[in-house]
Amino acid sequence: MSMINNLRAAVRPHRRRVDADADGFDALHVGDVTSAVVDCAVYRDGKRHGESCSPREAVQRVRQARETDAGSFSWIGLHEPTEAEFEGIAQRFGLHPLAVEDAVHAHQRPKVERYDDVLFAVFKTIRYVEHDQLTPTSEVVETGELMVFVGPDFVITVRHGGHSSLTDLRHRLEADQDGAGLLGRGPSAVLHAIADQVVDNYLLVADRLQNDVDEIEYEVFANKGGRGGDVGRVYQLKREVLEFKRAVTPLLRPMQQLSEPVQRLVDPNIQKYFRDVADHLARVTEQVHGFDELLNSLLQANLAQVSVAQNEDMRKITAWAAIFAVPTMITGVYGMNFDYMPELKSPYGYPVVLGGIVLICIGMYRGFRRNGWL
Repeated sequence: MSMINNLRAAVRPHRRRVDADADGFDALHVGDVTSAVVDCAVYRDGKRHGESCSPREAVQRVRQARETDAGSFSWIGLHEPTEAEFEGIAQRFGLHPLAVEDAVHAHQRPKVERYDDVLFAVFKTIRYVEHDQLTPTSEVVETGELMVFVGPDFVITVRHGGHSSLTDLRHRLEADQDGAGLLGRGPSAVLHAIADQVVDNYLLVADRLQNDVDEIEYEVFANKGGRGGDVGRVYQLKREVLEFKRAVTPLLRPMQQLSEPVQRLVDPNIQKYFRDVADHLARVTEQVHGFDELLNSLLQANLAQVSVAQNEDMRKITAWAAIFAVPTMITGVYGMNFDYMPELKSPYGYPVVLGGIVLICIGMYRGFRRNGWL
């Protein structure tokens, strides 16, 4: 926690930028295998200015451009940085220590927080894990985390996990000619593009999950002796849906807040785009809640089917026990040592008793079948 303690001492109430050189800041260069920086660039008028550069060079370029272009900003992308790798960047941009701690250590709840003139957003990224057949141990969704710092002239993204790369998104925004577009509207446009991509992935995962839920539902109610499906598979899918739910549900209110006029840190022209993201997120949230409720119902239905099947088994066992009780009782009576018993001296007594046993058993069997016990 040494980095956090240093930052707490460095950050002042007015969030002034640190102009002194920060240890480790110069050492971060794009392309260095030991660096957490994936890409770093400066954008002017909605277009990338120059090639990839170090974070220090990005800061210098933005400050030099302020005289002629107030809309310039830098976008620094990092992947799982250590405290030492992130310390220089955090001090250079005056990031709040609490937000820095969340970004480095991850495992955070989705949220959007404001620290003076900086927005800090946390997204849970979701990837659907392909599988041939759902088993009680199948992994259906894989989660990661994406943190975004948005300031007046910078965007810093910190990604945790092996999926949901932002490289394609960055290239797509840079190649979008209409869009001098979005990039021309500053850092809040990048935040929207990231949120939109994350939520679009939620939609894709929700559609794939729908197939798994439908498959489980079919198996539970399929004709398999009235015993439903494998409860382990139902429970495993429910756990995966709950993981998806924890990623989606907390994010709905923050996305709605970003689309409200009172949010002064977001370009008013971008807020309407956040409304669209919030609408899509609301749809995913409804789907995930629906999956959760349906799986609860399937678990209950499965347990009810097991109880019904057990009752049917008990009825069958009882019916067969009653049938076998007839010959047991009759042969038990004839096994007693008495001299005077029906048909004891008759030459036809043995077949008559056996025939009586058979007729009684057949009658009981037909009666149990007619009543649905066998």
